Amino acid sequence: MFLLTLVFRPRIRKGWRKFKTSESAAMAVAQESLGASRVVKAFGQEERRSKQLVSHYSDSLSAQLKVYVDSAVYNLLVGVVTSIGLAAVLYVGIRHVQANTLSLGALLVVNYYVTQLYSPLRNVGQKTLDIQLSLAGIERYHAVLDETPDVPEKPNARPLTRAKGKIVFQKVSFEYVKDHPVLDDVSFDLPAGSRLGIVGPTGSGKTTLSSLLVRFFDPTRGVVTLDDVDLRDYKLADLRNQFAVVLQDTVLFSASIAENIRFARPDASMEEVISAARAANAHDFIISLPEGYDTLVGERGMKLSGGERQRVSLARAFLKDAPVLILDEPTSALDVQSEALVLDAIERLMKGRTTMMIAHRASALRNCDTILRIENGKTAGLTGEVASVLKSMTPTPA
Repeated sequence: MFLLTLVFRPRIRKGWRKFKTSESAAMAVAQESLGASRVVKAFGQEERRSKQLVSHYSDSLSAQLKVYVDSAVYNLLVGVVTSIGLAAVLYVGIRHVQANTLSLGALLVVNYYVTQLYSPLRNVGQKTLDIQLSLAGIERYHAVLDETPDVPEKPNARPLTRAKGKIVFQKVSFEYVKDHPVLDDVSFDLPAGSRLGIVGPTGSGKTTLSSLLVRFFDPTRGVVTLDDVDLRDYKLADLRNQFAVVLQDTVLFSASIAENIRFARPDASMEEVISAARAANAHDFIISLPEGYDTLVGERGMKLSGGERQRVSLARAFLKDAPVLILDEPTSALDVQSEALVLDAIERLMKGRTTMMIAHRASALRNCDTILRIENGKTAGLTGEVASVLKSMTPTPA
């Protein structure tokens, strides 16, 4: 039985590992399809996505059935070995009884003890195989934990309570794929409290600048500093706590409006949440909802309009009260009325903070004091003549 366990244990572990992988792939397809259900329906791809899901679950089922078959074969062989062992004991015992060297009662006692011995041995072998499912899950758990972070933190990293907000990019280059640079030798200074507008064609590397600033990635070459200290020298959690980020695609969690605002500061009081919502021009629409701040926003905030979601995101930024503000196309998907409300809130949010505003619309950049143009990953110009830049961005009436 020991040899059988040694043979079948790796087979069953491998089978459970394949089952877990197939199940994860199937769940990923299901989650992706549900999250993008509108796109799937709009392009009439329900049947194709259903087939993909069925295919992944079929692979998962096949892997699971193979494990069960291997387990059944193992149990069968263990039963055969046990039966052969008992038969051998009886055969030898009967021969001894016939030779008058062993009494019949003694044979029955020996047979009873052997039977009692085999039962726990079978159970140990079975439990050894059953535990392979848990071990396969633990392997996947450790594989996630052992992933090397994209931006490792130095052992002696510096703590940071609150930054002043001075930002410098020094000859920064970055590439997602080797030999395909997204940014190339970009340099600029952003004094504390200043407001920088970043413009340029789509794909020129504007959003990558903000990703490097919050240290989602490290530059391939060059240095990004905050208050004259390399970002890589700070504790990562402390560094990211210095930034309030408002994105084009607002991410809200499937929770109440109050919980989404409080995400920036979980210990914030309800009064602070309401104050942040007022500053973001969100309070009026929130209290008009049936359950006010306790209203559930649905998955990714689908129960709110685009403008409402953006104002909740701004309220979150107000509540965080970080010294550096990053705005990445915050109004590009909004109508004129919603944009006006959001820009009014952004103007208040910018006060006293170093701001990096990425935008294509001239109206979004009206409160900036410097404009940086990025083209093909390079600095194409840095100017304080904001009015002239905005005028060039405004379409000329036909």
